[in-house]
Amino acid sequence: MSSINDPIADMLTRIRNAVKAGHVKVDIPSSKIKINITKILKDEGFIKNFKIIDSNNLKIIRIYLKYSDENEPSIHTLIRISKSGRRVYVKSEDLKPVLNNIGIWILSTSKGLITNKIAKKMNIGGEIICEIS
Repeated sequence: MSSINDPIADMLTRIRNAVKAGHVKVDIPSSKIKINITKILKDEGFIKNFKIIDSNNLKIIRIYLKYSDENEPSIHTLIRISKSGRRVYVKSEDLKPVLNNIGIWILSTSKGLITNKIAKKMNIGGEIICEIS
């Protein structure tokens, strides 16, 4: 069994692969930050729903992926921006719309995980975790 160096990148890769394969749902090992990222994905309309499953003392996040009537996925790109070897930070005045407000950045700030839109309103910066569109 191999260890995962970057669990957030693993989560994004699992979602990306499930979308490309056309799956309805994907299971991801749970953690607090992954649950917060999943909540943001739900609030922003990129996924249908999610639930936390507790099986054999192992918590799993089951994410139900969202597709249009034409079977087009809601998630087109899912990119890890800040990595363990290279952290990427942004100031509040440098926050800009992602793909003309079609996409979002998820930021880790002093107020917790929030989107770039909320961070701009609150006038705070932070570490860019990932970009989703």
